[in-house]
Amino acid sequence: MKKKTFVVIGMGRFGSSVAYSLCNQGYEVLAIDSSEQRVQEVAHTVTHAVQADSTDEEALRALGVRNFDVVVVAIGEDIQASILTSIVLKEIGVPFLVVKAQTDLHGKVLAKIGVNKVVFPERDMGNRVATHLVSPNILDYIELSDDYSIVEMLAAPSMVGKNLRQLDVRAKFGCNVMAIKTGSRMNIAPQATDLIQEGDMLVVVGKKNQLQQLQRALGE
Repeated sequence: MKKKTFVVIGMGRFGSSVAYSLCNQGYEVLAIDSSEQRVQEVAHTVTHAVQADSTDEEALRALGVRNFDVVVVAIGEDIQASILTSIVLKEIGVPFLVVKAQTDLHGKVLAKIGVNKVVFPERDMGNRVATHLVSPNILDYIELSDDYSIVEMLAAPSMVGKNLRQLDVRAKFGCNVMAIKTGSRMNIAPQATDLIQEGDMLVVVGKKNQLQQLQRALGE
């Protein structure tokens, strides 16, 4: 199967991090920024790095941006440039467009343009940090939508030695345990009779308020 190819526009902290992570996983990445200095800084960590004005349709066409599977617009403070770039990319006909939004209004405008996925990295990171601060047993937190999230949590002492049927997380809290990690072994389809051991990590999906109730109950 052919690996996906990516374009990342905007080599600030977020954009360069995305580009580096994708390249590190073996994907082809074209990095674009209007600053020659930033292009030089990332040139050794990505497949290709080019200085270009992302609001210039002809420049993006010349770079063959529409031939890549996914384009990520990670432009930082310049909301106008972010929106104009997104419009140009939609005009060109890129297959899948992901854009970083600074504010809710910015995100709404991007959605109206027809952006496939709008991301709020600063807000999402703030939510993660806050969740970790109030719930120390939460190891990771992924927001799926406005209502649903996935959490990776360390098994609380009250869970150890019990199986999923005894814990009855679904009936009590409306959450589903999707996986249990014991050491290096991941149980992707846990059974009702599977015992929770000390040090286990649970991957749980549910509505945010349900997950919060679960976290509070485990902390008691």
